[in-house]
Amino acid sequence: MKKLIVFDLDGTIAESKSAIDAEMATLLNSLMGIMRVAIISGGNWQQFETQVLGNLPQSENWKNLSLLPTSGTRFYSMQDLKTGWQQLYAEDFTREEKSRIIAAIQAAVVTTGYTVGQTWGEQIEDRGSQITWSALGQQAPLEAKRTWDPDSAKRKQIQAILDKSLEGFSVNIGGTTSIDVTRQGIDKAYGIRKLQDILHIAIADMIFVGDAIYPGGNDYPAKQAGALSIAVRDIHETKRVIETVLACLG
Repeated sequence: MKKLIVFDLDGTIAESKSAIDAEMATLLNSLMGIMRVAIISGGNWQQFETQVLGNLPQSENWKNLSLLPTSGTRFYSMQDLKTGWQQLYAEDFTREEKSRIIAAIQAAVVTTGYTVGQTWGEQIEDRGSQITWSALGQQAPLEAKRTWDPDSAKRKQIQAILDKSLEGFSVNIGGTTSIDVTRQGIDKAYGIRKLQDILHIAIADMIFVGDAIYPGGNDYPAKQAGALSIAVRDIHETKRVIETVLACLG
């Protein structure tokens, strides 16, 4: 019997930078009523609030929910609704590390020639414990993002350059058009191990569900950490996974 199911956010339980829909909210709430649930994503805390918490029925079930923004470099949990969400740790970059990462990303984009004419919002976002580059900007429309790099080939070229220029950091493909940079060893595998330490649940008792479980994908470290991993193509497949878990447990 598994004790914890861990989800990626964008592309897994919600469309990129979009809110979870009503059906997903209902399914997640039902799941939290019978077992532990965690969400780990490259998105920042504000995205978690907007995409998930703002659309999830507020209940005592939230005590069974753990939230790990910026690829597991931060961890939030709740003891009760009155005290609210508490940050347990944050693996933030120094100012010098941020400057080095941003310069390396900019150079890699120029080297590959993957500059774009139109962007929506900033391309590089400082998330404290993670630097994220989004090719079309942080507010790009979903349809534009889906067509820019559907097979991740462009980002894999940029990633290959950053793996060399950013030795000592972890560089992973995330979302639809983005690349996430964290400190080396601080990624979703780190988040999985933190879930084990904080919740006292063995990795063997976890299931991880994500849409980027492939070498170089930002969900792949969770699989490497040893969690039973289920690759999904979209939110609709994730809903079927949750329905299956609910049927098996209840």
